[in-house]
Amino acid sequence: MNDKERERQIGEMTDFRFKLVAELANPYLSSAERRRMISEKASVEHEVPGVGRRRLSEGCILKWLALYRKLGKEGLKPRSRRDTGLSRVLSQAEAALLLSHLEAHPELTATAVLRRLQNSGRIRSNPSSSSLSRLVRSAGLERSRRIELHAREKTLKFEFFSPLECVQADAMYSVKIPDGKGKLRHAVLLAFLDDATRRVLYASFSFSENSLAFEVGIKHVLAAHGRIGRLYTDHGSAFVSVQTRRILDTLGVILVHSQVGRPRGRGKIERFFRTAREQFFAPLDATEVTSIEQLDRRFHAWLQSEYHRSPHRGLDNRTPLEAWVEKAHLIVPLDPGLDLEQLFLHETTRKVHKDSTVTLDGALFEVPSDLIGERIMLRYDPQRPPERRRLQIIRGGECIGEARLVDSYANAKVRRTDISRQVEITEVPDDEQEPSQPARRPLDNSLSATRLRWDQRQDDDDDDEEKDDGLAARPVEAGR
Repeated sequence: MNDKERERQIGEMTDFRFKLVAELANPYLSSAERRRMISEKASVEHEVPGVGRRRLSEGCILKWLALYRKLGKEGLKPRSRRDTGLSRVLSQAEAALLLSHLEAHPELTATAVLRRLQNSGRIRSNPSSSSLSRLVRSAGLERSRRIELHAREKTLKFEFFSPLECVQADAMYSVKIPDGKGKLRHAVLLAFLDDATRRVLYASFSFSENSLAFEVGIKHVLAAHGRIGRLYTDHGSAFVSVQTRRILDTLGVILVHSQVGRPRGRGKIERFFRTAREQFFAPLDATEVTSIEQLDRRFHAWLQSEYHRSPHRGLDNRTPLEAWVEKAHLIVPLDPGLDLEQLFLHETTRKVHKDSTVTLDGALFEVPSDLIGERIMLRYDPQRPPERRRLQIIRGGECIGEARLVDSYANAKVRRTDISRQVEITEVPDDEQEPSQPARRPLDNSLSATRLRWDQRQDDDDDDEEKDDGLAARPVEAGR
């Protein structure tokens, strides 16, 4: 039991005793009433913290009442035993031997360790199970806790031999520099480190930690160096994207995440970040950096001129560049027919609306009308802004065309079907006709179908006039 748990138990027991005797200390109670209340409290069971349901004797309650009257609530605190943490059956040497074996064998119980030591003749005492349990709890060596501590401390050193066999990736928040709007923000450094040679394969700065920057780094390493065996990262939001995992699965790259709360597993890249803080960021005057591009140029100049050319203790005092050159023949190249641009496209599904459109990242795209109501797969480049993307329509694993951005102004000029064929013509009764209804103007033909009122009788009169006048031009009314 550690100190925090012991303090918690002492506090719970103190509160329990205070609730039990506080009302008994009322000075307005008579002796008979107090004796009756004590008898009632002793006749029922109480939930004692750390013990369970127990009955308390009247003498115990009177003892606590006397301590409360004399010392207040502080007098109700349980007093520690003088032999706390010691066994009255085992000697100090035997207890120390037992506890040391428990630490060395966390999978064994205290009883099993005691029997093993008794059989070997190293312990001759025979403590009870309760005494043994108190000894183990006081030392904080319960079996579950020992197993947990052993799992935390078990960190094995690992190292790969070939370049790109394992690449570690991580992000680090660095100095504050102005962004495009002049606001000071932390520049996030994303780095890819080769485990075998400690060479930094890719490094870039941005103002956010996201999966798109991670994919750019992966693509750069593949295109510039060769095939990656496995990627080793933590559980950051930039490294757990479903799209990224799908791309890596297609490429045959294994994505491995370290255990949560154990940065020791990524010791090599953490050591690189420490070197970068001490040798680059510490002497850097951040007030002189005016943009993230300028910071990126300065960092790469330090990376190529100093870090890659400095002897590394983990490489037998060789430089990362020398180790990379020595083992460069072990790099596995990519297949020449591999299209990285196509492989790093994102995929998503959308349902086609009734107007033959789909929505992606706030932009509206048109697709063929025969896909209305279907769910289609779209493949696109996430690095481009939505209005400049080319969306490939995938059906049955093949591309059947591209969706294009909706141009509402151009759509307004597209020729539609003759409107008169789509309008239902109804006859209006004579009694509903206005007596002084003006003749229909030619402009009325361009109005929407909902505003047209067809007057069959007026149409017949116009036809008769055209027959009488022949080809004669009609006079133009004033104001037209």
